Formats: sequence, C-alpha cells, structure tokens
Amino acid sequence: MGAVGATRETALSEFGRLMRRRKMTREFRSERIAPDLITEILDAARRVPTAGNSQGLEFLVLDEPDAVERYWSTTFSESGRASFRWQGLFDAPVLISVYGDPDAYTDRYSEPDKTHAGLSSADGWTTPYWLVDASMAALAVQLGAIDAGLGVLLFGQFDHAGSVAKEFGVPEHMVTTGTIALGWPAESATRADPGSAETTAQPGLSSSRPRRNLESMVHKNRWPVA
Repeated sequence: MGAVGATRETALSEFGRLMRRRKMTREFRSERIAPDLITEILDAARRVPTAGNSQGLEFLVLDEPDAVERYWSTTFSESGRASFRWQGLFDAPVLISVYGDPDAYTDRYSEPDKTHAGLSSADGWTTPYWLVDASMAALAVQLGAIDAGLGVLLFGQFDHAGSVAKEFGVPEHMVTTGTIALGWPAESATRADPGSAETTAQPGLSSSRPRRNLESMVHKNRWPVA
C-alpha cells in the first residue's frame, strides 16, 4: 500500500474509532475543565461548513459556577430539579449553547454574488441552513470534547429557549439547536449496553433501542419500492 493509501486508512480508522466512542454522558464530575481546552474545541468547531460561508454561528459558553447555576434555575423548577433522574448532570462544569444567526445568512445572500438565489429573506429558505450549520457545529463540539476525553450531553432548550436567551442576553432573533453539557465523566457513568450510544448509571429507555444496520439506511441509486 502506498503512502497516500496508508494515510487514508489511518485517518478513516481514527475517525471510525472516534464515532464509535460518541456517546451521551449524564453523570459528571464537577472538576474544572481548563479554559484552553474549551477554546481548542470551539476553534475546531467553528470551522464546520456554512452556507455561502455565512459563518452565522454563535456559542454561549457558561463556565463559571454562578452562570451554570443560573442556567439550571432558568430551565428547572425547584421540585423538577429535585426529582430529576440524573442528578449528576448538574455537576457538569461547562454548558455550551449553540446558536444560528438567520440575519448572517440573509445578509450574505443579499450580496451581489448570491442575490440570484432569492434567499435575502428568511422566508425564502425552505431549509433553514442556520440550523443545519449550527447542528453541525454542535456535533463538532461533541466530537472534539469526546476526543479530548470529556463526556458530553446534548439536550434541547425547548420551551425554555426564550427564558435562557433573556437570562444571558442572547439577541431575540438567534435560533438555538440546544445546549451541550461538558465535563469529566463520573465513575458511575458506565456504558449501559455495548451496542448503545448511551452511558449512564441509570440508562434511559432510548439506550435499549437497537442501532439500525447500515443496509436498512443506505439506498443506492434510488429509494426502494415499497
């Protein structure tokens, strides 16, 4: 095998190993994460592709205990937090919310080289690429953190998105894909099942779902006839 082939095989095997390590952690240690490590992860994540190179990605990073506590107080009632199944989640020392900026995209597509696309208004986007691109950035954050040995959990803000934005001064037009908890996995965070993407001492129902095989998901040259 030539040098190029060997390099490609190594790269694919490294990527494959990283993807197989991808899992959700719900039990964290409160141990601090070095700020430089978070910066490295975000610096890599910001390099995901964006439509028209709009780069409408924003990261709200909560890494001070007071800020993290304010997030949980904003999204959980006192009773809801007390009865929450995974108390170890609240020990995660860093929370990162990923946002897409629709204005960055409509502004970019109002420029001379893009006006022909008819996407200068958010209504013209049948697929909101600010969410597509922010989702890729969120995955990049997770993979970067996992590669560094951290645990991660991505969860939605849902009905609390407005409250979170108000609490932390996020502009109203920003759209979030969710929040990522990052931290060193607690010793109790053992993998629930070898075939599962979940890792927690108390596995959720999702962890019992078998992973679909590749053949059922890949449709070569056309979709199969029902």
